[in-house]
Amino acid sequence: MKNLSYFLILIFFVSCTSTVQEEESVDTQDQLPNIIFILADDLGYGDLSFNGQTHFQTPHIDRLRAEGMWFSQHYSGSTVCAPSRSTIMTGQHTGHTPIRGNKEVKPEGQHPLPADAFTLAELLKGKGYTTGVFGKWGLGFPGSEGDPNHQGFDEFYGYNCQRLAHNYYPRYLWNNQEKEEFAENAGKAKGLYAPEKIQANTLSFIEQNQNTPFFLFVTSPIPHAELAAPAADMEKHRGKYEPETQYEGYDEGERYREGPYESQAECHAAFAAMVDILDRQVGEIMQKLESLGIADNTLIMFSSDNGPHLEGGADPDYFDSNGPLKGYKRDLYEGGIRVPMVAKWLGVIEAGSSTDHISAFWDLMPTLAEIVGADIPAAIDGISYLPTLKGATDQKQHDYLYWEFHERGGRVAIRKGKWKAVKYNYLKEPDARAELYDLDNDIGEETNLAEQYPEVVKEMEQIMKEARTESEVFAFGAK
Repeated sequence: MKNLSYFLILIFFVSCTSTVQEEESVDTQDQLPNIIFILADDLGYGDLSFNGQTHFQTPHIDRLRAEGMWFSQHYSGSTVCAPSRSTIMTGQHTGHTPIRGNKEVKPEGQHPLPADAFTLAELLKGKGYTTGVFGKWGLGFPGSEGDPNHQGFDEFYGYNCQRLAHNYYPRYLWNNQEKEEFAENAGKAKGLYAPEKIQANTLSFIEQNQNTPFFLFVTSPIPHAELAAPAADMEKHRGKYEPETQYEGYDEGERYREGPYESQAECHAAFAAMVDILDRQVGEIMQKLESLGIADNTLIMFSSDNGPHLEGGADPDYFDSNGPLKGYKRDLYEGGIRVPMVAKWLGVIEAGSSTDHISAFWDLMPTLAEIVGADIPAAIDGISYLPTLKGATDQKQHDYLYWEFHERGGRVAIRKGKWKAVKYNYLKEPDARAELYDLDNDIGEETNLAEQYPEVVKEMEQIMKEARTESEVFAFGAK
């Protein structure tokens, strides 16, 4: 009887322990945070009022910054759209990621991510996340292996093609594999503003998935050219940014709404209105989280895919869109690749905090992998910045950051500690000496120190040669 009593007690103990372990596992699963990454299109480092913009205000993004952490030294994956997004998806910089340029496929879309690419969306799906991307894709034409539904996303709504995303009153958008056509935009009609339609689907995704962990990638098509906003939004900004400028674009013909930018008589007002729309939509996402009671368990991040553009009548100098930074989109100076970045996660990230940790888009994959307890892929270039988000002091640092750009003669850049090395016209003059800047003391890259520090230049040029691998599609310099 005594032995039987011990046996029954043991069975009871094991049973209770098993139950507790199962409950703890469920609790852990329930605590997986929702993850929202909002990516603006061509928004400059200085286009937010909390970071120096004085012509207009961005109160909702300012609030996100006030309640979260500001990354003052965060870098995009590239200086143009598709490769920048590729670095997010793969955790690899442009010397390794499959998509290294804006290579187009006719009649619609861009060269696809390969089928064997392991994406951030696939990593999170492996941990039970529902995944959605809403906005602009640009990493694979419809139905290709690079189509978002074939790269780990359960839901996609928006523009598949970057070129078609230039126009904000499109003939159609993609709803997963189906075209959703808009009679409201037939001919030259402007009845449906695509960013508003995409936003409605974004908010619906949050509501539909409020009870399960979700990853939401919001790839806004604004404020990229063309410069266009609904009448009510234009009216709020009309006449406030004198002297106004005009842009004469493409207003009829077979290529109308096929990529070329339409004319705009009030370029300054249109740009401010578009940033206002972007800011309002960030606020709507935050409000939706709060109304559903899931804001406390959501990590929300905001950034831009590259620096401000000079297309379609855009005037970044008027708005001082880059603040103290040199260069624009397609440059590998700071103005082309240093981007705004804020992150909010209640109870984890200290409100109103900031960091000068040097980070880049390819760090997002390992960061989220560590957050959700997934294995970090070996063949990536990123480093988790979760310690920084938590305010810890044991943050690992990059040996260097690397970028390459295949247009305009070829451009290469390295960031290593305080040093920044840049080479332009690389394809014609690969052995020409790199420019060298001390970013700790010269954020505007005004003084080239290559003559004073030849050993540093030599080290940086060696990294430029070793930091990349050839790509079957994007060998450096391929057209």
